[in-house]
Amino acid sequence: MNVGLLGNKIGMTQIFDESGNIIPITILKVGPCIITQIKTTLKDGYNSIQIGYGNVSNKSLNQPQLGHLQKSNIQSLKYLKEFQINEIEEFEIGQVLKVDTFSPGQLVNIRGKSIGKGFSGLQKRHNFTRGPMSHGSKNHRAPGSIGMGTTPGRVLPGKKMAGQLGNKMTTIKKLKVIQINEEENILVIKGSVPGKPGNLLSIVPSE
Repeated sequence: MNVGLLGNKIGMTQIFDESGNIIPITILKVGPCIITQIKTTLKDGYNSIQIGYGNVSNKSLNQPQLGHLQKSNIQSLKYLKEFQINEIEEFEIGQVLKVDTFSPGQLVNIRGKSIGKGFSGLQKRHNFTRGPMSHGSKNHRAPGSIGMGTTPGRVLPGKKMAGQLGNKMTTIKKLKVIQINEEENILVIKGSVPGKPGNLLSIVPSE
């Protein structure tokens, strides 16, 4: 895995390319992120880089979180995320990673929490087909039978049923970087990303 960055979703809009085609885009506020810890195989059993994002006051963090950051003489940060990598020699604690680590045309994987849609039925949640809508039918959007009789005499785990839809971590892979604004730390991505505006996202170069 490559070292990625953390950011927030600003919103969606559209732009036009040279041929006049409409491109749907998502605008992200990415970084700057600070390297807060470097783990090595010798000390921790694996190589990884931990980055922090989002300046907050000391009152927003508890004592273990403050102590972890103050040990490296780094300001209070709201979010921490770790990325396992092979080569850690080119990084150092306190190093600032900005949006210029990406380049236009590059493909990235974006991970975040999807929009929560509450308790949803089978048609919306699992794309089940409904029952007949004709007169006399009493099965329109009902789940129907969920068991298999005496054997096994129970409902097997993983049965597709109604329940909470969304509000879980999801990844959208190989999204194309359209533009980069280094002054404002803005990243413009082709397509949509998980969550509502303001949602915390992890942006990692696609392997």
